[in-house]
Amino acid sequence: MRWENLTVDSEHSRADAALFGAEAVTTRTFDTPEFRGITFHEIRARSIINRVPGASRMPFEWTVNPYRGCTHACVYCFARRTHSYLDLDTGHGFDSQIVVKVNAPELLRRQLASRRWHGDHIAMGTNVDCYQRAEGRYRLMPGILAALRDHANPFSILTKGTLILRDLELLRRAAEVTDVGVSVSVGFTDETLWRTVEPGTPAPERRLDVVRTLARHGIGCGVLMAPVIPFLSDRPEQLRSTVRAIAASGATSVTPLVLHLRPGAREWFMAWLSRHHPYLVGRYERLYADGAYAPRWYQRRITRQVHELAQEYGIGPARPGLPRRTPAAAPALPGTAEPTQLTLL
Repeated sequence: MRWENLTVDSEHSRADAALFGAEAVTTRTFDTPEFRGITFHEIRARSIINRVPGASRMPFEWTVNPYRGCTHACVYCFARRTHSYLDLDTGHGFDSQIVVKVNAPELLRRQLASRRWHGDHIAMGTNVDCYQRAEGRYRLMPGILAALRDHANPFSILTKGTLILRDLELLRRAAEVTDVGVSVSVGFTDETLWRTVEPGTPAPERRLDVVRTLARHGIGCGVLMAPVIPFLSDRPEQLRSTVRAIAASGATSVTPLVLHLRPGAREWFMAWLSRHHPYLVGRYERLYADGAYAPRWYQRRITRQVHELAQEYGIGPARPGLPRRTPAAAPALPGTAEPTQLTLL
C-alpha cells in the first residue's frame, strides 16, 4: 500500500490551514481499491473537545470528533452540511474529502489535564463516525480512549462501524474506571435498502454482531434504530423484523428515530430518492413540507410501534445477565418529546 502526497503550494497550504482551523494541512491520496477516489486532509487541530450548540436540548454537552466527512456515504447524513463550512461539497465531497485531525489523541490528553476541564461526559460519533474506514489507517481512537481512561472521564460512542471491536480491551478497561456507553446504529435490516442508502457501511447483521460481541465481553450496548425511513423501512413487518434482530443480538435497549432532512442532507437525499424511488418524491415533499422533521404524529406512531415490539421481544434493562444502565449515546426518547435526533443520523 502506498501513500502519495498531492502537490499543494504554500499559498494554498496557508489558506487551507485557515479554512480548517488548523496549524497545517497535508493532503494525501491512498492508491488501494478501498480508498480509491478519497482524499484525506491531515490537519493539526487547535482544539478537540467541542461544545454542542443548543446543548440544553441534547443528551450530551461535549463531543470529540477526530474526523470530518465520512466514507460511510449515508445519503441522509445530517453532518453533510458541516462540509459547506469548509467550502467543500456536501454531496459526493462529504463522502470523499475526509478531514483527519491527526493530533487528536495528544490534544485531547492535554485538554483533559487542563484545570478548566471538569470531567464532563464526552460523546463521540455524534457528527461523523469515529470508526469509519479511515480509522483503520489513522488509528486515532486507541489514543483517544486511552486518554479518557487515564483521566477516568465518562464517555459514549455511537457507531455504524465494526472496527470498534479492535478497541474492545481499551473499552473494557475504561469501563472499570468510568461510565462508558456504547450504541450501534441499525435502522433496518433490509439488505437491498442498505446497499443503496448506506453504501459504505458494514451490513446491518455485521453491526449486530458487534452488539453480540460487546455483550459477551460484559459491555452493554444499545441500538439506535435510526433512521426509520418513511415508506421504505417503516412497514409493520419491517419494524418487527428489525426489532426481532436487535433483540436477538442482546442489545440493552432500542431507540427509534425517524429520518430527518436538514439542509445539505435534504438535497442529497432527495436526489437519491428521485433516482431510486421517483414515485415517492411527492409523498416526501408533503411529509416534510413543514421542515426537517416528519410530522409529530408520524414520529409518535413509529416510536409507539417500536416500543411495543421491544416489550414483546424483551429488550430492556430488566433482561437477565445484561447491565441495567442504558448507554448514554442513545437515550430513550418518549414519544411525546421534542424531536431530538443525534447528528450522526
